[in-house]
Amino acid sequence: MKKIQMTTPLVEMDGDEMTRILWKMIKDELILPFVDLKSEYYDLGLEYRDKTEDQVTIDSANATKKYGVAVKCATITPNLQRMSEYNLHQMWKSPNGTIRAMLDGTVFRTPITIPSIHPAVKFWKKPITIARHAYGDVYRDVEIVADQPGVAKLVFEAESGDREERVIHRFKGPGVLQGMHNTDASIRSFAHACFQFALDRKETIWFATKDTISKKYDGRFKTIFEDVFESYKERFEAAGIEYFYTLIDDAVARVMRSEGGFIWACKNYDGDVMSDMVSTAFGSLAMMTSVLVSPDGKYEYEAAHGTVTRHYYKYLKGEETSTNPIATIFAWSGAFRKRGELDNLPELINYANQLEAACFDTLNEGLVTKDLVNLMEGVTPTALNSQDFLKAIRVRLEKRLS
Repeated sequence: MKKIQMTTPLVEMDGDEMTRILWKMIKDELILPFVDLKSEYYDLGLEYRDKTEDQVTIDSANATKKYGVAVKCATITPNLQRMSEYNLHQMWKSPNGTIRAMLDGTVFRTPITIPSIHPAVKFWKKPITIARHAYGDVYRDVEIVADQPGVAKLVFEAESGDREERVIHRFKGPGVLQGMHNTDASIRSFAHACFQFALDRKETIWFATKDTISKKYDGRFKTIFEDVFESYKERFEAAGIEYFYTLIDDAVARVMRSEGGFIWACKNYDGDVMSDMVSTAFGSLAMMTSVLVSPDGKYEYEAAHGTVTRHYYKYLKGEETSTNPIATIFAWSGAFRKRGELDNLPELINYANQLEAACFDTLNEGLVTKDLVNLMEGVTPTALNSQDFLKAIRVRLEKRLS
């Protein structure tokens, strides 16, 4: 079979632990036999990020700006335990957070559904897409541990010389404090990305914050969204879709009784939490697409889950693992499809479509990884290890491409 040709490289960001192992398996089984892969490779494994003082993460984000399409493996965001385990020079920030900030993007995450796995929420009939703001809040916060009595203040010193000061709290003993920020420009980009995505999908969009409590911070989000929506209002009406705002707690209650089929826009932390809830309720964390979209049309595709540490430790012991690679495969297929669209390569687009279809063929025949076995109904599932599962997909992919 003649390999499919590419003209512009993908930015390839390798990762950590079990997902790094799966990354190579997927390339060997499902990509390199079919595509003459052109990629600009960046190792975002924790050891190399530490070696380069995280410059490699910055370089990968700049490469994404240059080439327009990236595909990323799951990576570790180190805590104290990881810092000791990997002998790190410092506790490096989340690579996802760095890339998202540099691209000023919005993350869209949608469950991958199959007929034999029914959502845990009985009312849900269609996938719910989470649109997650990808800048600021707790992910770019500043924190202080107050180890003695004292006064914490919030101070803003304007370039004009104006100064505003507020007392946060008068500590009578030890405590902790946190400073968060966001920018009008980033919130506005978030709003535009959400409304454009809703029009592309022809789906209603919800947005939720807690502006009744956070009157200035969350209130700013609400005001900017309402302002930006004015330029989309007529197009929404023509498409037969709506923009709906509510409080985050009300949104959580409403979503449980909805039929799905809409986009739920969330602030950064809310989106982080709710995307895991939605993906698990629809089946599995490993069954969800994730794409970061920048305002100027750059795309970074990734799996929504972590590095599957527990399976990695089993793998290091030589034990067999049954790790679900679907989300990572769909990160690759999404990147190939977008690269094909931008470069006008119909063969590459077809390959991406057939790769996803081959995954569905395999799953619908009951050939699955262990995480899905107890979720399937109406099918007698067969649990496969990761390697055999990928081989089963390859057989069906070859059949579709022949």
